[in-house]
Amino acid sequence: MNVKIDTKEKFTVIKPIEVEITANMTEELVELLLAYLNKAIPHVILNMNAVKKMDAGVGQRMSEAQQQFYDNNCSFVVCALDKQIEVLLEKAELLELMNTTPTESEAWDILQMEEMERELLSDFDNNDAR
Repeated sequence: MNVKIDTKEKFTVIKPIEVEITANMTEELVELLLAYLNKAIPHVILNMNAVKKMDAGVGQRMSEAQQQFYDNNCSFVVCALDKQIEVLLEKAELLELMNTTPTESEAWDILQMEEMERELLSDFDNNDAR
């Protein structure tokens, strides 16, 4: 699967450059995403701007990958979904489970807010331990 990767200071943007994500590409994409959990910068934005078609199984695996990020106290946001893909995810009852935004800029904002939330919760937990 061909992707474009842009590493920022606090997160990485991954952009599939395929028009269609097929079932056999799914595991490759998920493995790529989950590998970031072990990196110095584990927070990921998946920019789906180029993708116009995928099946619901891909959406299911993306939703599961997102949950793994949050289970590991890391951020994962999907942005720029095509309307047809949004409808597909909505019908599969996945869209409401996923952290999605219309634009990459809004995804950046969510990552920054989640980072602040983690810092505040960390400070709160540290104060409770005293």
